Amino acid sequence: MSLLEHFRSSSRMAPVPTAPVAVPPPSTNESVAAIAAGPAAQDASPRGRSIVRNEALVELKARVHEELIHELDPDQLQGDLSYTSPARRAVEQAAEERLALADSTLGRQERLRLASEIADEVLGLGPLEPLLRDATITEVMVNSWDRVYFERGGMIYRADTSFRDDSHILNIIDKILRPVSRRLDDSSPMVDARLPDGSRVNAVIPPLAVHGPSLTIRKFSRDLLTANDLVRLGTLGRSTLDFLSACVRSRANVLVSGGTGTGKTTLLNLLSAFIPRAERIVTIEDPAELQVNQDDWVSLETRPPNIEGKGQIVQRDLVKNALRMRPDRIIVGECRGGEAFDMLQAMNTGHDGSLTTIHANSPRDALSRIENMVLMAVELPISAIREQIASGINVIVHISRLQDGSRRVTHVTEIVGVQGGVVSMHDIFEFQGRGVDAQGQIVGQLQPTGLRPHVLDRLSQYGEHVPIEWFLPLVGSATDGVRAS
Repeated sequence: MSLLEHFRSSSRMAPVPTAPVAVPPPSTNESVAAIAAGPAAQDASPRGRSIVRNEALVELKARVHEELIHELDPDQLQGDLSYTSPARRAVEQAAEERLALADSTLGRQERLRLASEIADEVLGLGPLEPLLRDATITEVMVNSWDRVYFERGGMIYRADTSFRDDSHILNIIDKILRPVSRRLDDSSPMVDARLPDGSRVNAVIPPLAVHGPSLTIRKFSRDLLTANDLVRLGTLGRSTLDFLSACVRSRANVLVSGGTGTGKTTLLNLLSAFIPRAERIVTIEDPAELQVNQDDWVSLETRPPNIEGKGQIVQRDLVKNALRMRPDRIIVGECRGGEAFDMLQAMNTGHDGSLTTIHANSPRDALSRIENMVLMAVELPISAIREQIASGINVIVHISRLQDGSRRVTHVTEIVGVQGGVVSMHDIFEFQGRGVDAQGQIVGQLQPTGLRPHVLDRLSQYGEHVPIEWFLPLVGSATDGVRAS
């Protein structure tokens, strides 16, 4: 049974009504007599005719789509289905022929546009396809059938596209979940999944989603950002990047913290690129989305419970199993619960060089969250947890999304021990803002605080020679500043 069929047949969920098409208020140029005459006269107005025409095109698209689904050879819908593939061109041609037969008044440009939209429905995710093809868009958000938004450059915009109704959204969600064996129904009304290209998907349906099914797609670039890209974009400075790469090569344990959508996974991908190629990497994710560019790499992904509520595999199970796979490095995509305890255990028992991310508002908040997550798994005195944190984690890299939408590393913080029962930490680099320019962009840069990192001793043992000048505070502006002597 498809998601849509289940949704409609469920006795615990109210049927989804199709939202009526609202007729916009008439302009001052329209006849007052037409308004007074009622709906029949209003339908005769240019605006009314336009609405009727649009409804007719929607119905025509839906009819041709159904015809193609039943008539096309299933083998034709396999393999390369990209925007420029022969399969897509064949579907577009078939749709164009049927449109011409169904409505001879359609102009060529309108017929081509409708044929392309029908191909998006047959081969892809319907109205979302143009947004997914746009490389500048990083996130697509469907709040309801008629409210679709996207993120570009850290800012959110409303898209000029929509679905037909809630049933249309459910069909698209069903198309996403079917290949990855994920389930979404009244007993499990929210789900995480991923697209074939690695993009992260979250879907929620009523009764949890009050205004109808909701869908969020976090896109991931097919071309990974390089170190030079992040320096060019101002995410972090060259000396900071070189310091972090030295930390990774010397097997320091690094925690990347930040809020939602700040770029934690992107930064984690970048840091993993500095791991020596001779080392074995095991990644653990929910869902899998890291793109590690290594040969000796095993990717593990969690599994949700089946329809009987059994068979679930959580991240904590995978962390325990990873310890038996002879890893040189363990990378947990995101610590969310009890796996934080097993991760700390690994960091403290010879599995140096581990990397992970965590949702937090600051480096100090990240440690508090780890404490809480460890307590989800075991009952330990808080002092013992803090000792584990201080001895296991070496460096915290905190990344934030600023008011202008840019993503910047705002803190590189070192953990140096426990003093008075509190984890002691200090910032090595800190973002210093200097206001906003005429274009509304944040002006500032990541600057050294002047403190010598304790981890330098570890780096030198691994043959990483880091100039002490990297950590001397700048004097003057970002453009003409010199380092203090």
